[in-house]
Amino acid sequence: MRKIIVGAFVSLDGIMQAPGGPDEDPTGGFEYGGWVAPYFDEKMGEAVGEMFAKPFNLLLGRKTYDIFAAHWPYVDADDPIGPLFDRIDKYVATRNPDFRLTWQNSHLLGKDVVAAVRKLKSEDGPDLLTQGSTDFLQTLFKNDLVDEINVSFFPVVLGKGKKLFGGGAFPGALKLVGSRVSDSGVTTNKYVRAGKVTTGSFEFDQPTEAELERRRNLS
Repeated sequence: MRKIIVGAFVSLDGIMQAPGGPDEDPTGGFEYGGWVAPYFDEKMGEAVGEMFAKPFNLLLGRKTYDIFAAHWPYVDADDPIGPLFDRIDKYVATRNPDFRLTWQNSHLLGKDVVAAVRKLKSEDGPDLLTQGSTDFLQTLFKNDLVDEINVSFFPVVLGKGKKLFGGGAFPGALKLVGSRVSDSGVTTNKYVRAGKVTTGSFEFDQPTEAELERRRNLS
C-alpha cells in the first residue's frame, strides 16, 4: 500500500502560494511570488534532495501541474530534478474532464478524485508525493488521506494567500520524526500520523466561582 506524502514550503502564517516566482500564481492579488528564493541555501537543497531520494510518483492539482509542465521539461540537462520528474508517473486532479495532459507519463485521476486516490493508495508502487497543489490538498486533508507531511517553515510572514490548511482538515495527531534547520533559518520538519487527537487539562479539579461565572457568560 502506498503512502501519500505532502511536501510544502510554508510561511510562518501558513501561506504556501507562489513560492517559486512572481508570475507563478498572482491570483487574489498575491504580491510576494518567489518568497522562497532568498532563503534557499545548501542545506535547503539537501532537505529537498532527501525528499526526492526514495522512489515516488507525483500527485498534483491541475494548477501546479501546469506550472511544473511549463518548467521542468525545459531545465538544463545537469539539473537532476527535471529528468526525474519527466520519467516518473504524474497523477493530476482536475475538475475539467477534457483537460489535456501534455507532459509525458501524466494521468488524469478522473471525475471522482477521492475514489481514484484511494485506489492508487491501495495499489503496489512508490509513494505519492504532493508538491504545491493547495486546493487539491484541502480535499486530501478533509478525507483523511495524508500519511506524512514534510513541511519547511520559512522565517517570513506574508499576510494573505493560499494556505496549507485552508479549513476542514480531518482531525488527527502527528509525530515529529525528523527536523533540520538551514543556515537561512528555514526549519524543515517531517511528521507522520500518530492516531487521534488527545486532550488534557490544566484547570483545577474544582473550578472557582470566578471560572464558573466565566463559563456562564460564554456566548
